[in-house]
Amino acid sequence: MKYAILGDIHANLAAFEAVLEDIEAKGGFDEIWCLGDIVGYGPEPHACIALLRRCKHISVAGNHDWAAIGKIDTLDFNLDAAQACQWTAQQLTAEDVNYLQNLAIKLRRDDFTLVHGSPRQPVWEYLLSVNAARDNFGYFDTNFCLVAHSHVPLIFGQNKDGKCFAAKTPSVLRLRSENRRLIINPGGVGQPRDGDPRASYALYDSEAQIMYHWRVSYDITVTQKKMMEHKLPLPLVLRLNYGY
Repeated sequence: MKYAILGDIHANLAAFEAVLEDIEAKGGFDEIWCLGDIVGYGPEPHACIALLRRCKHISVAGNHDWAAIGKIDTLDFNLDAAQACQWTAQQLTAEDVNYLQNLAIKLRRDDFTLVHGSPRQPVWEYLLSVNAARDNFGYFDTNFCLVAHSHVPLIFGQNKDGKCFAAKTPSVLRLRSENRRLIINPGGVGQPRDGDPRASYALYDSEAQIMYHWRVSYDITVTQKKMMEHKLPLPLVLRLNYGY
């Protein structure tokens, strides 16, 4: 089985479509594992939900998914994110709202735990440091945990002696040979933040037990034009150029 691991689509349909096309060119997938934040920031929330729902998939909830339906408030959002969230809420159909409302905050598939933020705080916590990761290994009992939220492709490992480390998500990760537990972030599809504007995702081959990390170029101007048409905040438009 091949699983497409996607996080932080953020209503960026052009990026999402480019990722799906890239996966098809690599032989396709059996199921999408979505790590949340399907909506928020970007100009096409309904279209991204609809496209995801047409695919066989599972998904957890992200903070922007919940904020767009009023399940959490936006007091902790910056002004640009809050403004985009308010606009997003007006674009969702009743069916979209019901779909987002029913997303779980944590899922388990085989030896993987899926969350948006962290095992400890599935919707909100960012994992960007070894110290934060170390504190989270006690909150899941599988060998591997998949996270998103930071939009940065990173892995955190815990060796059998309890020591932890951090590294960039490698292009090839052979899970069968891993004698340690891992927290894996595939990076962001719709708004990367690691200095690379290309969409970021992972593809897991369960038979070979290998995870591949891929980057995909897409026409950023298509998304930016739609954001400008909808008068979404300019900083959100410009940041797509730089991947931050």
